[in-house]
Amino acid sequence: MTPLIVLVGPMGVGKSTVGRLLAERLGVGYRDTDDDIVAAQGRSIAEIFVDEGESAFRAIEKQAVRTALAEHEGVLALGGGAVLDADTRALLAGERVVYLSMDVEEAVKRTGLNAARPLLAVNPRKQWRELMEARRHLYEEAATAVVATDGRTPEEVTRSALDALEMKQA
Repeated sequence: MTPLIVLVGPMGVGKSTVGRLLAERLGVGYRDTDDDIVAAQGRSIAEIFVDEGESAFRAIEKQAVRTALAEHEGVLALGGGAVLDADTRALLAGERVVYLSMDVEEAVKRTGLNAARPLLAVNPRKQWRELMEARRHLYEEAATAVVATDGRTPEEVTRSALDALEMKQA
C-alpha cells in the first residue's frame, strides 16, 4: 500500500484543506499525521512540545509518518517538520509528493503566526523565515511537484496540484 498523494509544506499552508479537496476529487480517503499523533497521544502537539520537547515530538512524528505511509492509500498530509528527518525523506522517494509553498506575508495572513504554533512563540515572522530557510530545500528535495498557494483559493491550489502531478506523470 502507498498513498496516492502526499502533501508537505509549512504550517498554515493549507495541507489539510487542500488534502480534503484532493481526496474528494479523487474519491479516496484523507489522513493527516498530525491528527494521528494527537489521537494516539491524547494531547495536542503544542502540549507534546511543552511536556517533552521537540526531539521527543519528532520521534513520535517519524513513527506516525512511517505508519501512515505504509497503511494509507489516499491523500496524506504530513506535519510541517516531518521532512526534517532523513529517513522520512527517504521513505518519500518515489511517492507523489506535492510541496505547498507560501511566502511569509501569506503565512501571517493565514495563521496570524500565533502562539498556538509552538515553534513560532517568540518572534513569529523572524522564526517563520528561519524555519523556511532551514526547511525549504528539504520540501523541494522531497517534492514531485511544487504548488504555490499565495493568493489562491483552496480549489485553485487543488486544481494546480492535480495538473502538476499529471504533467509529472506524462
